[in-house]
Amino acid sequence: MHAASFADPTSSAIVMPKTRLFAALALLACTTALADTPKRKVIIDQDAYGAAGSNQQAILMLLQAPDVELLGITVVSGDGWRDENVAHALRLLEVAQRTEVPVFAGAVLPLVNNPARTRAWEMRFGKLVYKGAWTESWPAYQSAPREAHPDDPWRVPPVASGLPDIKPAPGTAMDFLIRKTREFPGEVTIIAAGPLTNLALTARIDPDFARNAKELVFMGGSYNPLPADNAFAAEYAHNPRLEFNLRFDPEAASAVLHETWRKVTQLPVDPTTRSFWSDDFIRRAGAGRTPFAGYLGRFGLNLPMWDEMAVAVWLDPTLVTRADTVLVDVDTDSAGSGYGSTLSWPVGHGPGMGERPVKVVREVDVKRFERMTLDLLTQPRR
Repeated sequence: MHAASFADPTSSAIVMPKTRLFAALALLACTTALADTPKRKVIIDQDAYGAAGSNQQAILMLLQAPDVELLGITVVSGDGWRDENVAHALRLLEVAQRTEVPVFAGAVLPLVNNPARTRAWEMRFGKLVYKGAWTESWPAYQSAPREAHPDDPWRVPPVASGLPDIKPAPGTAMDFLIRKTREFPGEVTIIAAGPLTNLALTARIDPDFARNAKELVFMGGSYNPLPADNAFAAEYAHNPRLEFNLRFDPEAASAVLHETWRKVTQLPVDPTTRSFWSDDFIRRAGAGRTPFAGYLGRFGLNLPMWDEMAVAVWLDPTLVTRADTVLVDVDTDSAGSGYGSTLSWPVGHGPGMGERPVKVVREVDVKRFERMTLDLLTQPRR
């Protein structure tokens, strides 16, 4: 700005500086207001097997969301053993250039279930379609080569995207969950996208854990999913109430669903059957303007969008087109064929053993969900 601009208050020279000043002040006020708006605090509890895939993309969505503060990632066994899952989560943060987000190691084994018990159950009731870390040999449709080691929890096979240089944060996942929900009572959402072992153990250490959290959103369970046109439909085609996350640790899932949460939202497998991470999605993600674009383009997997949808309905509840509230539990009779299956009753008609109401998401606007997911995963963080 020239000094002469201030010489004559009637001249047009002063109009532009004032206009610019007012515009700058307005922009500053808007920016300050946005900065002062509290971000939504969240912890994702995840069996973060990778590279890429539904587990990792759900984490990336939270990292990319502009109004979200991801306090940390707590890792559990599920799709892979805990330690290899931790390695994948750490490597993802390196690729995404978000290494300030801490990763905490949680439970290695479920409360009761284990590979030997699962094999014994299969001798009586038939083979499970998918067993995650306990899978002895991977099916042909598994698009990423994996090394099976169902009885060796401590082995960390080579990571396709490279082993991480950073390390997990000190302390356990359970300690971290307790610490953050006590630090921010009523403010922290827990999104659980894997087996619920970490949450069950946390609630046993701190009986106020669930009450201190703002809400629980979990991906898991199954009711009456429509068969999808992909190989993953085999998991529920003949057992519509059976789903991997809850079947891996049924006792933990049942215990968590009996805790004193303020609010529980369930994203079962049902609405995810219409979603799929197609070759076109992988191509578009790989061409995105993010630090992890090349990672998704190279390691993206053709999978239903399970965990992405759980994150999306929390980020934007208007995506949900149909939901209802029921009492939910999990079958923990390991001697029965329904072990790990989802149980439900209308509110007021349960067996009266501490079942709690759960909002169950039945249908989602899939097209809008897909657009939202691709936008978060291809655009620079706002």
